[in-house]
Amino acid sequence: MFKELLSVFRSSDPLRAMRDAFSEMLTLTYEMSLAAGEMCFSGLAPPQERSELYRRDQRVNHLERQIRKQVVAHLSLSGNRPDVPYSLLLMSLVKDVERIGDYAKNLAEVGDIRPGPIAEDEIGLELREIRRDVEESFKALSVVLASSDRTRAVELIRKGRDTAHRCDVLITRIAGSTYDAGTATALALATRYYKRIGGHALNVLSSIVMPIHKVDYYDEDDVPGETS
Repeated sequence: MFKELLSVFRSSDPLRAMRDAFSEMLTLTYEMSLAAGEMCFSGLAPPQERSELYRRDQRVNHLERQIRKQVVAHLSLSGNRPDVPYSLLLMSLVKDVERIGDYAKNLAEVGDIRPGPIAEDEIGLELREIRRDVEESFKALSVVLASSDRTRAVELIRKGRDTAHRCDVLITRIAGSTYDAGTATALALATRYYKRIGGHALNVLSSIVMPIHKVDYYDEDDVPGETS
């Protein structure tokens, strides 16, 4: 479905403006997730860095509203009715990307619960691997979207589902650990935020392989090209 959306984007200047705004949203939220991860794991969130994170989030929110306005204006013109499915898809994807920005902010605030770096014990190392997997998949997202690479999208969806399962298992392990309350809460929240960042990235990826009514749903039996 996203391949068709790209074709529509390339058809006129107003639609290319939406594409450029969406691309900027992806770039900003990727940068936010990297910065937030560094703050979370290091336990350091200098005021200027947190202010920059919030500034980027404000820009993401502005771009979301801008795209919504552009979509409404585009669909109000006669002759653009065939673009309705693609406009609905774009609105869904924009919301997913905006939510990534929100979870990045949440991740940056984990240090407020328990100041200090995340320990490199067994659970801390597992969380670091989850962070790496989420960041690597997010980094690949723009390239996969631009090329509408279905094979790579399926690979990333499979990897993302595995990462989400690891997050669930890790939260259970944290709950049964001997950490103090502040440490356990911080670790559980960080794990949960990485699961949600990864989940919203998966929602965007699903647009490459799923029809519009199944975007955001990528159960194993439904993803084209997968084998059980």
